[in-house]
Amino acid sequence: MSRSRALQAYVLTRLLLAPLMLWTVATLVFLLLRATPGDPVDAILGPRAPEAFKTQLREQLGLAGSIVEQYLHYMSQLLQFDFGESVTSRGQSVWEIVSQFFPATVELAIGSILIAVVVGIGIGILSASRPNTAWDVGGRLFGILTYSVPMFWMGMLLQLVFSVQLGWFPLGTRFPLGIPAPDGWTGLYSIDSLLAGNLTQFFATLHHLALPCLTLGILLSGIFERVVRVNLKQTLKSDYVEAARARGIPERQILLAHAFKNALIPTISIFGLTFAALLGGAILTEVTFSWPGLASRLYEAISARDYPTVQGVVVFFAAIVVGVSICIDIFNAWIDPRVRY
Repeated sequence: MSRSRALQAYVLTRLLLAPLMLWTVATLVFLLLRATPGDPVDAILGPRAPEAFKTQLREQLGLAGSIVEQYLHYMSQLLQFDFGESVTSRGQSVWEIVSQFFPATVELAIGSILIAVVVGIGIGILSASRPNTAWDVGGRLFGILTYSVPMFWMGMLLQLVFSVQLGWFPLGTRFPLGIPAPDGWTGLYSIDSLLAGNLTQFFATLHHLALPCLTLGILLSGIFERVVRVNLKQTLKSDYVEAARARGIPERQILLAHAFKNALIPTISIFGLTFAALLGGAILTEVTFSWPGLASRLYEAISARDYPTVQGVVVFFAAIVVGVSICIDIFNAWIDPRVRY
């Protein structure tokens, strides 16, 4: 089988598996929510609420009928891309909640992943290019510390120092209350303010993004540092690198033009999965910084036993993770001829 046909078969297989993965996630969410102890209707309305209100809420939560009837109703709604209506946000559908809160999560994820990539790859290259030196030891320590430090602890510590004590960064908001928020079709304040040519709004957005993005980005950068350092060290020991050195090619050119390109292939997979995980809900970050994103809204829905919102948001996040992972697999198979299908 030729490489092009093998690639087509691989892509088709991955696309056919995507609905199965989403169905598995949706089913697990459905079962886990109903396996939690306690009656969500009593938790929301209280045990002394009128029975008519309880019956109405059970229907809204999808708890009317037997477990099989509930499951069939739930899956039929998903097949119609209907996530239902939120219980805690009266009159608001789950899709409206997603469209309202997801742009804040996207903005936080983009800023964090950019910082993580720049810092992690930079330190990884510096560490791998100077083996058995202080730079190498420092890079290893940086990777271990950033990978092991709990995000919520680091977030609270940085907020205490830079927001409470020094007053450099704001707390608990996405945009200052005294300035009108950017109004645009993307929902991303940084993009909308730039499109409108309003630099005041743009820099205000960056000011509010800075601390949560720096916290999450630096902690995630340890993953990229370790992957780049390990793969770049192995690549620098390969035969074609030694041949390039024997031809008198400058070490800097060998590092960036030859070794780094090959060492970057596994980093692409890490980048895609990390970014998908961020879009899929950096709950600890958003809750720690009171960031008004979709992951924070999911946490509120879980606490309030809002089943339609929890089910819809989790399936939405799962679709993002599955979609990004498929794109990364296809991209790796396309750029790396060593991949077999």
